[in-house]
Amino acid sequence: MGVRRLVVLALCAVVAACSPAEKTAPEAAGRTALKLATDWRAEAELGGYYQALATGEYAKRGLDVTLIQGGPAVNVPQLLATGAVDVGVGSNSFVVMNLAKEKAPVKAVAAFMQKDPQVLIAHPDQGIASIADMKGHPILLSDASITAFWVWLKAKYGLTDDQVRKYNYSAAPFLADKRVIQQGYVTSEPYLIEKEGKLKPAVFLLADNGYPSYASMALVPDSLIVRNPAAVQAFVEATAAGWKSYLYGDAKPGDAAILKDNPEMTQDVLDQARDKMRTYGIVGQDGIGAMTDARWAEFFKVASEQGVYPKDLDYRRAYTLQFSPKPQ
Repeated sequence: MGVRRLVVLALCAVVAACSPAEKTAPEAAGRTALKLATDWRAEAELGGYYQALATGEYAKRGLDVTLIQGGPAVNVPQLLATGAVDVGVGSNSFVVMNLAKEKAPVKAVAAFMQKDPQVLIAHPDQGIASIADMKGHPILLSDASITAFWVWLKAKYGLTDDQVRKYNYSAAPFLADKRVIQQGYVTSEPYLIEKEGKLKPAVFLLADNGYPSYASMALVPDSLIVRNPAAVQAFVEATAAGWKSYLYGDAKPGDAAILKDNPEMTQDVLDQARDKMRTYGIVGQDGIGAMTDARWAEFFKVASEQGVYPKDLDYRRAYTLQFSPKPQ
């Protein structure tokens, strides 16, 4: 989990993700058909989209949404670039900025997670009270993480590349060595480590330490924005309503849809993830989906100063505030 959503996959992913079984049916009752690709398998971190579909929020706003479940064989930016889907979920701000760097005609139109759920996880008895205390400790990171939030960690906390160890999405190396730190999502890995290792890890949410990335963004091709801005606005509003209902109302419709799509998911994992999203303010309760120029400028400043993007990149092509709710 964690930055697993950044992994770039082969073109065959497009073929697999767009098999005949996933095609959208003809538009129903005059509604606008949209194919939505999520960035991972069905889970609580995608609950707002599933809830909006299950409770009819999309339908009542004139949309006929077909949800394509993400996973290891789904590359959302590629699906958008090839026109295979109409909307995709962008995991973090690096995904969006990478599209801008490649001059891809795709924009973020809303950010449904104001805080990226990315965390670093440490053993509770190693004297690690802050991210600054992690200097010298081995840190398990995926390849994708090294070109994403690791850039920010090095710039802000002076962590170094010689600390990096390969993360294989298993908690076993972490549990076997108390000095080891690993990446994860606040909504997932800490709970699984607690269950498997019978210990309560120290968890550091990067967003609460200044990491400026958005998460769970709605990415839309420029062509759809021009051709049907009303449909884009309806999608943003319906998804925001889905998130509010999923986190602060009756989550049963969304949970049922998630469990149907992903039989490996369990209710206890969904429940604790929803609680973590509320506790940490990952989504927020008002202005759900909001973005700001200032936040994007801050993210680009950090990334460009570390050489990830050229300083003259027109980063504003990565997003539009045309459909964004006002931040509360």
